[in-house]
Amino acid sequence: MKYKRLTIYLLVIFFLFPFLLYAHGVRGKIDCGGFVVTAEYDSGEPMSYARVKISAPAAKLTFQSGRTDRNGRSCFFPDTPGEWKVVVDDEMGHRVEVPVTVNEAMKLKTDEQAGSSLSKYEKALMGICIIFGISGILFLWREKRESYKQT
Repeated sequence: MKYKRLTIYLLVIFFLFPFLLYAHGVRGKIDCGGFVVTAEYDSGEPMSYARVKISAPAAKLTFQSGRTDRNGRSCFFPDTPGEWKVVVDDEMGHRVEVPVTVNEAMKLKTDEQAGSSLSKYEKALMGICIIFGISGILFLWREKRESYKQT
């Protein structure tokens, strides 16, 4: 008898007040139109789990912060046009700033490429060439100066 009455009360509550049974729900959806920034070292190895800080144009607060995934990627969905700044820092001395220019249609201007397109070997060769060039100019200047002193 006790359980019958309790069951009836519970059924009445369930049918008359169904909103009491529902907490807030969640759902997921897939959106298109986000921007993916990929950070990697000169060797091609991704900057896995590096700290990411995304700043909106003319904003004082950070728009988004987090970490890259294991492939060195981070995604964000801009809400205003302008030049966004994405900073990826692995907290071991490696840091890259990527400017992302978003136009009025919230599309990326693809004429820009972040970072340098030179490999580390090309950069090393360029540095050696600059050192030899400056050395050559200094030796030439010194030789000319000594030849003027002798005459």
